[in-house]
This record gives sequence, structure tokens and C-alpha cells, in this order.
Amino acid sequence: MEARLTVYFDDPFWVGIFERIEDGKLSVCKVTFGAEPKDTELYAYILAHYAELVFSPAVETNIRHAADNPKRRQRNARKQLEHPGVGTKSQQTLQLQLEQNKQERNLRSRAQKQAEAERQFALRQQKKKEKHKGR
Repeated sequence: MEARLTVYFDDPFWVGIFERIEDGKLSVCKVTFGAEPKDTELYAYILAHYAELVFSPAVETNIRHAADNPKRRQRNARKQLEHPGVGTKSQQTLQLQLEQNKQERNLRSRAQKQAEAERQFALRQQKKKEKHKGR
């Protein structure tokens, strides 16, 4: 399992993207921090809340392994610092999670509305019967 945390400023908040690659599948979770978190705060947050994070559904991804050349690693680290942000695959996964949450919310809302309508109908029917009986 490979895990990565990317923290960036998304005006007006600092946002952290947790990426988890397991068995060639990518899962993502977005966390909003208030002020800029320090390294110690991030570490404490990971230790305290990692198990509670709700990751998106797993999406198939290809894994690239970097070379063990130290100069190449340094160059890649510099590039990542120059262009902070989240990979497009992670963004797509987050968007997929948002869409699924929206669909679930719509289904729950529709069921609640239907239950309320049925309850109101039953109430009206009961009132009609009581009026008919002369009460």
C-alpha cells in the first residue's frame, strides 16, 4: 500500500488530499484545514483521524516507480514543489465520489418526501372518515 498527502492553499482554506494506492487501485479523500497546518499538526492529524477518513471508491490506476537515482529524485521533488496540486486522476476520483454522494442524497430525499406524502394522505383519509361519522 502506498499513501500520499498533498497539502495546498485553495483560497481561503488549506486543503489536504489523501491518496491511497492499494493493489493498483487509487482511492482519494479530501480534508479541509483552517489555517496553514504545521508538519507536527499534520502528523498528529494523521495519527488521530486516518482511520475515520472516508475514501472514494477505488479507481483503476497505473503505478509508476521512480528510479533510485538520487539526482532524479531531487529533480522530481523540486518539480513537485514548483507545481503544487493534485493529479488529474485524484481529481476525477474526488468528482466521482461527489457524484455518488449526490445520488445517495437525492435517493434519501426522494424517499423522505414520498413517506411524508403518504403520511399526509393517510391523515386526510382519516379526517374524511371522522367527518363522515359526524365527529
